Amino acid sequence: MGINARMNELTDVATLRSNARNHIEQGPVIEDLAWAQLVVGVLNEALATEIVCVLRYRRHHYMAEGIYSVAVAKEFLDHSIEEQGHADLIAARIVQLQGEPDFDPATLVSRSHAEYVAGGSLADMIAENLVAERIAIQSYNEIIRWLGERDVTTRRMIEAILATEEEHADDMATLLKTFEATSRPS
Repeated sequence: MGINARMNELTDVATLRSNARNHIEQGPVIEDLAWAQLVVGVLNEALATEIVCVLRYRRHHYMAEGIYSVAVAKEFLDHSIEEQGHADLIAARIVQLQGEPDFDPATLVSRSHAEYVAGGSLADMIAENLVAERIAIQSYNEIIRWLGERDVTTRRMIEAILATEEEHADDMATLLKTFEATSRPS
């Protein structure tokens, strides 16, 4: 496809300017409000997932006990802080899409993809966080494919969050292997 053919696909500058002025009350450019509301619904599930992860990691941070607990508790706290950052990004995007972020504690767990599992031992806590990260990774990969090119801004946000979730999963897998290797009798 030549440059002229590609240029014909683009809206001319005068029309861009006119559209922006004529629809200024809409704030950001959202061409398909029905689609945006579907995205808001999906993002509210992601928001619930992130909040549940914040709470689980935070509990694990405070409940960690044992010889390795100081280092592992710090990792839990760091992940909790990063998950809160994800929740903040998602909530802000929901508002940009003219939706309302759902922080209702009464329905939080039912909307979350990840579960809130307290975990008994340090190894249990690490394993539960790894399971939750694996759920988030699969969920976010599916959301990215679903969004495709229809909402590039949301897709890129989810891609960035996914990269961090993959790092978290790697951290938890490494901790679990290390913990299991040092816990085996010689």
